[in-house]
Amino acid sequence: MAAAAGDVCGSPAGAQPGAAAEARFISSAKGKGLFATRSIRKGETVFVERPVVASQFLWNALYNYRACDHCLRALETAEENAQRLLGKSSLVLPHPEQCSIRKDLHQQCPRCQVTYCSAECRQAALEQYHQVLCLGPSRDDPTHPLNKLQEAWRNMHYPPETSSIMLMARMVATVKQGQLELLRLLFTEALYDEHLSRWFTPEGFRSLFALVGTNGQGIGTSSLSQWVHACDALDLPMLQREELDAFIDQLYKDIEKESGEFLNCEGSGLYVLQSCCNHSCIPNAETSFPDNNFLLHLTALEDIEAGEEICISYLDCCQRERSRHSRNKILRENYLFTCSCPKCLAQADDPDATSDEEEEGEGETDDAELEDEMTDV
Repeated sequence: MAAAAGDVCGSPAGAQPGAAAEARFISSAKGKGLFATRSIRKGETVFVERPVVASQFLWNALYNYRACDHCLRALETAEENAQRLLGKSSLVLPHPEQCSIRKDLHQQCPRCQVTYCSAECRQAALEQYHQVLCLGPSRDDPTHPLNKLQEAWRNMHYPPETSSIMLMARMVATVKQGQLELLRLLFTEALYDEHLSRWFTPEGFRSLFALVGTNGQGIGTSSLSQWVHACDALDLPMLQREELDAFIDQLYKDIEKESGEFLNCEGSGLYVLQSCCNHSCIPNAETSFPDNNFLLHLTALEDIEAGEEICISYLDCCQRERSRHSRNKILRENYLFTCSCPKCLAQADDPDATSDEEEEGEGETDDAELEDEMTDV
């Protein structure tokens, strides 16, 4: 069951009680890693973690992917979501009772009118960073410094997006509002420097930028995918089940034609425990956002023994099937390292070239993969 907004925003950043993993130092070259503290079975949730800070991507917000300004919970109903993605306002979804969006709980900042999914999120944002970042009546003023900053960022970073300058702005605002303790652990471990003045020097800003770029975790939320999962769980007669499945399959195909890959409310966040997860091309765990907000769930993809390192993949399923050379090219360009996981070591003698077959196969997605991608948030 999805966590209530108040449960999400009223708790401090970090993993919820009962996490089955801990961070450990590996080496000066590799840094830290995440290790199982007990045996974990396939399909088990390793931990659930709330980010230190999160922010929606700027282009995503500009194109009316409506999300809570704090926790990124999708604000549209499933039907509104599907109508926008299809460009078809007459679309009616069956089983509307399976939509989890509670518009009666939505609130706005009384000064700048940004929208939150609940009173708890509005209060949490106000206490952590929004006092500093609230634009008040200047929200639509293109000459306001924060609006100029966001416009400059959008002009430098076109979709598909991987981070947002506002993630760093919220980090700075959090400290300016006296919430230094929320960031102390993250910055001690990642930057080894707690002096805020360093953030604003060229070297410090590059370090801050690198931190966000290499440790930020993408977040995706979707009221439509929540509705689909709820419909999948319905106990229906066989004929009704077949009709509903056929409707959803066709809906996916139509949305893919109209909106392409840009389906979810998207942003990024910084997570203390998740950021310790190293990459593997054969991961034993994966992250997801089944609560339709910024709560990150780490789930085991296979049985993991106590003391074993828990690894996720920074590559999607299609990228993981490419050659070692191609995989490492992506990792070097985006994460600044070369992978030495068992799969890469086993393929060390493979040719260092991208095959013609791989290049020709890029962008090809079958219907089953498309459905998985659209609902796996």
